[in-house]
Amino acid sequence: MTIAVAGLGYVGMSVAVLLAQHNRVVALDVNATRVAQVNDRRSPAANSPIEDAEITKWLTEQPLDLRATTDAAEALTGAEFVIIATPTNYDARTNHFDTSSVETVIRQARQYAPGATIVVKSTVPVGFVERMRAETGYDGIIFSPEFLREGRALYDNLYPSRIVVGDHSPAARRLAELLAEGAIRKDMPVLFTGPVEAEAIKLFSNTYLALRVAYFNELDSYAVARGLNTREIIDGVSLDPRIGEHYNNPSFGYGGYCLPKDTKQLLANYNEVPQQLIAAVVESNRTRKDFIADQIIARQPKLVGVYRLVMKAGSDNFRDSSIQGIMKRIKAKGIPCIVYEPALAQDHFFHSPVVRDLQDFKRQADLIITNRHTPELDDVADKIFTRDLFGVD
Repeated sequence: MTIAVAGLGYVGMSVAVLLAQHNRVVALDVNATRVAQVNDRRSPAANSPIEDAEITKWLTEQPLDLRATTDAAEALTGAEFVIIATPTNYDARTNHFDTSSVETVIRQARQYAPGATIVVKSTVPVGFVERMRAETGYDGIIFSPEFLREGRALYDNLYPSRIVVGDHSPAARRLAELLAEGAIRKDMPVLFTGPVEAEAIKLFSNTYLALRVAYFNELDSYAVARGLNTREIIDGVSLDPRIGEHYNNPSFGYGGYCLPKDTKQLLANYNEVPQQLIAAVVESNRTRKDFIADQIIARQPKLVGVYRLVMKAGSDNFRDSSIQGIMKRIKAKGIPCIVYEPALAQDHFFHSPVVRDLQDFKRQADLIITNRHTPELDDVADKIFTRDLFGVD
């Protein structure tokens, strides 16, 4: 079977590798560098186009029927499934996801592969697929959400918690079979739903995760403000099996590509529906960043070192990372910053110099803020400000 995958970010790259084990996959991306990295994956200098240990390993070591192109006609012609994993950033002006890239690929798929089943993997607003079906007059558009962690995207596709497909058609069942065929785990639940229900599953899942992060962050804020031992409180709370010891490590706030935008989109979808909790999740993240920034400012540092802009270890994505919000707040108070971020090509970030040498960075800064602790900073432990208690994401 020939499958086209549009978008070579975390979602698209992991799905392309998963499906290329048993199918002919042609990936489409506007970024020529990423396309070249996929096509040259077996050369000695080859690298995965994103930072993900499993993707890098599978690209270079596994026999995959995978190639990439920037040409839509080349990628889409002859495809039986067109999987769309292009970015849908949240537009604060419209309170809505920008779905223009997804809509572009849908139009291209209808032109070059008119009989293909179009599978939207990008996160979209509730009701998007129904709108696209109405606008195109084509019912072969399906939403199938991904539940992936940055830096572990392929792993989470190989060992999925569940497979959700927003349709009940034979094509939907064939899609589920393709995803299950590529997975190593074979006993995962498979759920077929309506298209709107599948879209809601993605937004509610990520908002619940954001809620849990926000809860333990506010617990930590309370403990810090009252001079209490946060870890002892979290340990005691988490031993309740109904709560559990997972996803309970305090941070500077939830961030990354999904949680900030998905919570805001879900809140926007609540228009004319009574709610308090969803808005509180969004507002709690702002409050947490304000609290953390105030704690840093109170120490009166002369130069703050920002260690890594990425949200978590093993990721190269620093879109909407919480540490950026902290950095902007302390800079607004006139405190200068320097940045150490190996994944950043620019010499300045948010008008602050980027220091390439880690030892020089540690020497210059009199206070170093990091969302997650790392052994690289053990020798300057007296300079570190973090709320990481457990050393996990």
